[in-house]
Amino acid sequence: MEPGELAVELIERMGRDQRARSEMTGRIAGDDAWARMREVDIDNTMWFMEVLDQHGWPRRSEVGPDASAAAWLIAQHADLNPDFQRRCLNMLAQAVRADEAQPSHLAYLTDRVRRAEGRPQLYGTQFWYGSDGRGPLQPQPIEDPERLNERRRSVGLGPFAEYASHLRERERDDGAPV
Repeated sequence: MEPGELAVELIERMGRDQRARSEMTGRIAGDDAWARMREVDIDNTMWFMEVLDQHGWPRRSEVGPDASAAAWLIAQHADLNPDFQRRCLNMLAQAVRADEAQPSHLAYLTDRVRRAEGRPQLYGTQFWYGSDGRGPLQPQPIEDPERLNERRRSVGLGPFAEYASHLRERERDDGAPV
C-alpha cells in the first residue's frame, strides 16, 4: 500500500471510529451502539495490525498529520487487544523520538496502556465515572499528581484543570461519555 493510499484509509477508518462514538450519547448507551463501536474497533485493530506488520508505524512525513493522528486514534481505541496496544505504544514512542508523531498522542496512549495494566496514569488524560460507572466524571488514578502539569507541559498538553473542565463541559453540553 502506497503512503497516499494508507493515508486515505487511515482517515476513513478514523471517520468510522468517530461516527460510532458519536452514537454513544449519555452515560449509558444502548447495546446496539456499544456493539457498533466494538465492531469498528475490532475491524480497525485487525486492519492496523497488518499495516504495522507490513509498513511499520505510519510516519507523519509519509502520510501527513491527519493520517498520523488517525493512526494514533486507532491504537488508542484498540482496548480489546492490550498486547497490540502495547506494541503500538512502543512503535509510537519511536516515531515521536524521530519527530514523526505527536508527543501528546504518546501521552494519551501511555495513559491508556498504564490504566489497562492497573497502573496510575502519568498525564491525566483518562477519565471515568468510577468503578461502578455511576459516579461523577473524574480522572482515573494519577501517579505523582504534584508533577502532573510539568509532565503535561513536556508533551504539549495544557494544564490539567483546563482539560478536566473542558471534559466536564462537553459532557454537560452533549451528554456524550468521555
